[in-house]
Amino acid sequence: MPRFPTALALFALLASVAQAETTAQTPAPAAPSVAADPVRPDKPAHKPYLTGAGVPDTVQILPAPPASHSTLEAADRAAFNATRAMKGSPRWEMAATDVAEGAAAILETFACVLGTRVDQARVPAVITLFERARLDIAAGTRGPKVHYRRLRPFVGNEAPICVQRTQALADSFSYPSGHATQGWAYALIMAALVPEKATAILARGRAYGESRVVCGVHWMSDVAAGRTNGSVIFAALVGDAGFRADFERARVELSKVLAGERKAPDQAFCARESEAVNGPGLEF
Repeated sequence: MPRFPTALALFALLASVAQAETTAQTPAPAAPSVAADPVRPDKPAHKPYLTGAGVPDTVQILPAPPASHSTLEAADRAAFNATRAMKGSPRWEMAATDVAEGAAAILETFACVLGTRVDQARVPAVITLFERARLDIAAGTRGPKVHYRRLRPFVGNEAPICVQRTQALADSFSYPSGHATQGWAYALIMAALVPEKATAILARGRAYGESRVVCGVHWMSDVAAGRTNGSVIFAALVGDAGFRADFERARVELSKVLAGERKAPDQAFCARESEAVNGPGLEF
């Protein structure tokens, strides 16, 4: 099984490749334009970056979820039971906020870390990068979910969760966590876009995944697998020329926005978020 590089090594690789492609006399071929849909020119035509052999087989890469009656399954159940006591706490409220997903939502997720709320209308290249990557994240998560068909922790009990119980949610599968996969992959991308804030961004990305445990909709091992899954997909994306070209456009665009006038996020919310992110880890 091929070994994937560490996140820091990937940041260095991404930076060096971007610089090489910028200075090379013959630019590397980019992915087809996604600026507009030929049928509806006013709408972006998003498509995944990864195709063919470039798509990692995440079913083969991820381990199986904990076996029934195993020590790891017992730890998962202990984590779920212990975190039910968090209902009504600031950490519970943060978990409910972290339910939002997608490119625009992730900009809000990192607003406190970046020190500004980024208007998605000002960063179309960033939105394109995240929305296209989201399709690859979804594809890399779907396979293991369907393969293992693991039930979510709230199924079969009346314990509180931070979202409305629906049959659709109960019928969806738990392993790996799609939110944790997306949150960690987006955190890796954002940390590469804004490397001077990489530590804080990655800490927030970790907490975003843990919010799924606090929320009661995922087991802790689902979230751990989601982080691995997000790293796998990020590593594959870094190897794609189209992703790297879009990444460089997004990096330049975001750096200009961050250097300009800032719209400060709610400071009380950011203080609560910082306390949750930097405080003790989940106890179970």
